[in-house]
Amino acid sequence: MTEEIIIAGFGGQGVLSMGKILSYSGIMQGQEVSWMPSYGPEMRGGTANVTVIVSDERVSSPILNEFDTAIILNQQSMDKFESAVKPGGFLLYDPNGISRHPERKDINIFRITGAKLASQMGNTKVFNMVVLGAYLKMRPILEYDKVVEGLKKSLPERYHKLIPLNEEAIKKGLDNLEEVHKLN
Repeated sequence: MTEEIIIAGFGGQGVLSMGKILSYSGIMQGQEVSWMPSYGPEMRGGTANVTVIVSDERVSSPILNEFDTAIILNQQSMDKFESAVKPGGFLLYDPNGISRHPERKDINIFRITGAKLASQMGNTKVFNMVVLGAYLKMRPILEYDKVVEGLKKSLPERYHKLIPLNEEAIKKGLDNLEEVHKLN
C-alpha cells in the first residue's frame, strides 16, 4: 500500500500541520513516510502545500506530479491540483471560498464543511483537524489512535491542553464527510 497525498490551501489553514500529523501517524504505524512542505514567503495568506507519502515500502522520491488523494482548501489549489489526481483517486475539499467546484468524473470527490463546523465548535483553529477527520473517513489507511499519537507528537507540549478539542474536531470530520461523486 502506498498513498500519495497533496494537501493545499492558504498559509495559516494548518496545511503543513495536517501533513506533519499524517506523517507522524504513519511512522507510528510502522510505515515508510515522506513529508515535503512548500510555501511562499508570505506565510499566512500565501499559498502552502505539503506532499505526504505513506507506504509499506521505502519511498524513493518525495517529488510527485500525480497524487492518489488531493485535499484542497482554496480555489487556487483547486485550479492547480484537481487535474493532478490520478484517475480513480480521491479529492476532498472544503467549499468555503471555492467558486469552481471539482468537475472531474474519473475520480472520487468528497466535501467537508470544515470551516463551518470549526466555527460552530467555537474555535476556527481546529479547521484542519475537522478536515483531517474527513480524510480518515474517506481513506482509512491510518489508525485513529496513531493519528492522536501523531497529534501529540506534532503539538508543542505547551499546547497539549488543546488535544481534547482537536480530537473532538477530528471526530466531527469523521461524522460529517459528504459524498459528491463516487466511482463504483
